[in-house]
Amino acid sequence: MKTIKSIIKISIFVWLTFLSVGCSNDDTSTEEEIIEEEIEEIEEVEIDDADFEAKDWTDETHSKSADPNFDEVFEDNAVKRLDIVITETRWQTMLDDMTATYGSFGGGSGGSGLIETDENPVFVPAEVFYEDIEWYRVGVRFKGNSSLQSSWQNGILKLSFKLDFDEFEDDYPQIDNQRFYGFKKLSLKNNYDDKSMLREKVAGDVFRNSGLVGSHTAFYTVYVDYGEGPQYFGLYTLVEEVDDTVIDEQFSDDDGNLYKPDGDAASFASGTFDEDEYVKKTNEDEADFSDVQSLLTAINDETRTTDAETWRSNLEIVFDTDVFLKYLAVNTVIQNWDTYGRMTHNYFLYNNPDTGKLTWIPWDNNEALQDGKRGGSLALDFSDLDDSAWPLIGYMYQDDVYKAKYETYLQEVIDGAFNTSSIQSLYTSYSALIEEYATSEVSGYTFLNSSADFSSAVSQLKSHVSSRNDAVNSYLD
Repeated sequence: MKTIKSIIKISIFVWLTFLSVGCSNDDTSTEEEIIEEEIEEIEEVEIDDADFEAKDWTDETHSKSADPNFDEVFEDNAVKRLDIVITETRWQTMLDDMTATYGSFGGGSGGSGLIETDENPVFVPAEVFYEDIEWYRVGVRFKGNSSLQSSWQNGILKLSFKLDFDEFEDDYPQIDNQRFYGFKKLSLKNNYDDKSMLREKVAGDVFRNSGLVGSHTAFYTVYVDYGEGPQYFGLYTLVEEVDDTVIDEQFSDDDGNLYKPDGDAASFASGTFDEDEYVKKTNEDEADFSDVQSLLTAINDETRTTDAETWRSNLEIVFDTDVFLKYLAVNTVIQNWDTYGRMTHNYFLYNNPDTGKLTWIPWDNNEALQDGKRGGSLALDFSDLDDSAWPLIGYMYQDDVYKAKYETYLQEVIDGAFNTSSIQSLYTSYSALIEEYATSEVSGYTFLNSSADFSSAVSQLKSHVSSRNDAVNSYLD
């Protein structure tokens, strides 16, 4: 029987006593040292189910050779169903791992605030079922940051999941390079803090309809059987993973560096460079961070105030400024506080081999389409921004050339991907599509207090798009 090992690092104090005996006399000296070291505690997941036949396997549904089937997996006008079946023992392993990190389920935060951890929740093998087809020994874990911690501590088991279809291929040769209609990895987002359950989906639509690289999304109901039969976990948004098919399918070359910055360095403020905070999702074994370092140097270069043309030229060697300015226009119009400009996370940078330029990719949009928290979403003129703390926005907006491009994109956004009539129609159609699944969520697996919460949240979204179009028109006049 094999085991999967989850490493949990703990710090302990070890007392070591060293005895030294002198050669020239009988004196002895004893030196005590306290050494703090990290010991690895091994949490084991038993592998005792390796003898099976993958009877449902077909090239179209399971093989790496199949192209990603976006029409099947990310259908816009449908609510599909995924079932996850996990053994009782492995489910308990997942829960124990969460308890070790965040405390007892439903136990509250105890006033301690957000618990910072560098460790992801533990993966376990599970079966995934879709349209009566089985995917075998799929890697399943919980995912998220503040949303995961808050949901857990508040006793809500509607948690986000990450699926990796060949995570355990070394333990189960039958699933070598297993895919889900061409997808290796997928995220199931729990629509945390979104009683409309539409924000992740609609914001993603707006980014992609604006011509930006971004994840496909779709609505799914999720049922989990952890030994007591299928339990309805609620309505989720399935999200395409950037480090899987997004760069494979939306760029002609997927060999570039992909970063998911997180921490002070993600601000690109002067003096913040830290390789550890430019988290690599590709080429992890290559210690080359010269592209992000060049971007940090270029954006903060003093030529910005003495020779703007040279500053722009140097910046554009390493950074796709047009993509960023279009992203900035979309993000500021729709409002999204939980990303660059307020928070040092929730975006990717991809060094596109075709151009040699870092390209901005938005990520994690459940907090979009509202004014937001922690100071709220940024004003259209960024008057509430500390320019030096967020130089990609602050310094570029101060430049007349970049400001003019940004304002051109603002107009394009409200005329196109986020115009009032089309988005209100989209809210109407999507809300009608998901209402029965959203309002039938059950206590302990929902963020709704009543079905009225859902209707009210949709109404607020419809008002929001109208007010944002008015705001942009007022700013541009």
